[in-house]
Amino acid sequence: MEYNPGQEWYKRLHWQVFIAMLLGVGIGLTPAGGPFADYFGWVGTLFMRLLKMIIVPLVITSIIAGVASAGGGRVVGRMFGKTLTYYMASSFLAALTGLILFNIFNPGRGYPVTDTGAAAPDLDTPESLIDLIYTLVPTNFFDAASQGDMLMIIFFCIVFGVAVATLPEGPRTKVTDLVDALFKAMMTLTSGIIKLLPIGVFGLMLTLVGATGLKAFGNLAQYVAALGSGLAIHFFITLPLLLYFWGRVSPWKHAMNMREPLLVAFSTSSSAATLPVTLKTVREKVGVSDRVSSFTLPMGATVNMDGTAVMECVGALFIAQALGADIGFVTQVVVVFTALLASIGAAAVPSAGLVVIFIILGAIGIGDNPEAMLIVAAMLSIDRPLDMARTAVNVYSDSCAAAVVGKWEGEEGIDEEIRT
Repeated sequence: MEYNPGQEWYKRLHWQVFIAMLLGVGIGLTPAGGPFADYFGWVGTLFMRLLKMIIVPLVITSIIAGVASAGGGRVVGRMFGKTLTYYMASSFLAALTGLILFNIFNPGRGYPVTDTGAAAPDLDTPESLIDLIYTLVPTNFFDAASQGDMLMIIFFCIVFGVAVATLPEGPRTKVTDLVDALFKAMMTLTSGIIKLLPIGVFGLMLTLVGATGLKAFGNLAQYVAALGSGLAIHFFITLPLLLYFWGRVSPWKHAMNMREPLLVAFSTSSSAATLPVTLKTVREKVGVSDRVSSFTLPMGATVNMDGTAVMECVGALFIAQALGADIGFVTQVVVVFTALLASIGAAAVPSAGLVVIFIILGAIGIGDNPEAMLIVAAMLSIDRPLDMARTAVNVYSDSCAAAVVGKWEGEEGIDEEIRT
């Protein structure tokens, strides 16, 4: 999505979604809300089906493109290992932060959808570590893809991407060019579906308000508080600590040097749209070399989504709790682990994190629950400001990775001063 700060306000997606939400809530509260929902509620259901339609091809192309972009050679392989180490550690800490904040706020407790009389779902979680490992390795990748077994798909795509990265330049280039082209096509399709978000939100909010009234918005406020707190902790505490202890970089100077990309990320809600600004700033103001920045930042825009990891962890547990499911220790471990892997497959376009949340819902056995879809609808209606915040976290984590890996590679002059 192209960043256009001069665009008229009514053409901006977040205003369109806000207006659609108000219309859906307003009409849903009127006496005609029930009949209206019967006639137009299908629009929201169709939109959710479109979102679920793109998950498998989007995740496959995104992960393979990101991992395979490492290329061959000992130097590139070393840099890939360092970059992946940072990204996995920061994403794990992000998901863990989301888990802690969920247990503090418990936003799904008492959600009105559980008052409908429907039985609480039994979550499908592994009973042991061995069972968890088995859920990762597919016996037939195509069968896993057709069944939507996302953990198996993600695992295969990671190891396949690593295998592609080790090929000689000729065959590696052929594979990566094909996958990159498919990934760009999926990004275009995803962006097109996201543009239908206002229509989908209208239909979904109409159905939700007709079923629960305004009772759900109290729980949504707690969800916003939990997610917002998690994003703030990761942005202001976790990432600065990684910068300082892993890279010996001044967090204050780094933040000041990254002001422009963070503002663009917050405005566009797209890591991909922000990437050109991020590359320029990291090279000219942060002081990371072209060699490191041109490797870590494009890879990060594809596979490193810390803000999305926080959201997926909080969001999936919020939905499960709202449905009245028993959320035990094993379930929470599975959610954190899945959020870590699923954030790798999140596309760098607005609101894509809520697309990928279906991966986690599927992993715990409620991916097709109709009431879960209503809760996702409510989350969609308020997601735009949250998406803006988590995109800024995503971009900031990418820049921190570039600075840390640059330091690990022995570069000097990184964030030694605030450059204007």
